[in-house]
Amino acid sequence: MKTALRPREDRLGAAIAIVCAAFLCFTLIDSAAKWLIAAGLPALQVVFIRYAGHFATTLVVFLPSEGADLFRSRAPRLQMMRAGLLMAGTVFNFVALIYLPLTITTAIFFATPVLVSLLAIPLLGERIGLRRFLAILVGFGGVLIITTPWGVSFHWSMLSALGALVSASLYFVLTRMIAGVDNNPTGQFYTSALPTLALLPFVLSGWIWPEGVTNWAVTLAIGALGGLGHSLLTIGYRYAPASTLAPVVYVQILYATLISWLIFLQPPDGKTILGTAVIVAAGVYIWWRERRLRDS
Repeated sequence: MKTALRPREDRLGAAIAIVCAAFLCFTLIDSAAKWLIAAGLPALQVVFIRYAGHFATTLVVFLPSEGADLFRSRAPRLQMMRAGLLMAGTVFNFVALIYLPLTITTAIFFATPVLVSLLAIPLLGERIGLRRFLAILVGFGGVLIITTPWGVSFHWSMLSALGALVSASLYFVLTRMIAGVDNNPTGQFYTSALPTLALLPFVLSGWIWPEGVTNWAVTLAIGALGGLGHSLLTIGYRYAPASTLAPVVYVQILYATLISWLIFLQPPDGKTILGTAVIVAAGVYIWWRERRLRDS
């Protein structure tokens, strides 16, 4: 029997805790991807492993209870667009991770609350005032501080990180749009099945098997983390609006800095710290402003 569709709710405290856990999963996915790529696996293969594991986890967990209803969506076009954006964001991000420290890719990703707020205007019908628009410009300035496109330290892979930023922001907006339309199992099926099937033909010919117990453990974990993280994210976005939850992404700076420093020996540099502070300040202001408008 198909799981009953649950409506959107207003449970901000639970939503924040759930989404914090989701972003821990996402940070661990990025860390695992960087580890596997450094171990010699092609980036596109790592993307496929991430989604194939997610797909297998979805079938094992949800197919026994959902049956054929797992594959039925009330908004299949939205689900396919959401899955395509998630796949594109992952490809962009994993390519960037080949060349950039985890702290830089995470810091650029922190502009998602700013971009989500901007995209929420045409896509979710939300309104934006002058103050929030100025905060958006400040957040974009933080991205420029980190990427320094005018300086010698700019690397083309930062464009890939920016592509991941745009894709992820659109994904978050569509996640809010799909909340209350399809249940979580159906959403998990689409976001894992489409990338798995789309990438399969491109990875078979150059497949490289992981070597060693650690690499195999990381390979198995990356897919399970994907399924868990996106399930938590879907639940969290059902409990609170997208623009309200968007700044929760900043918890990743704690995860990313610790992992990057201890595992990859890549502490953040000065411009990354400054740019991150600017982006966080802009995002927190947007969140604070949104809360005041809701409470007034």
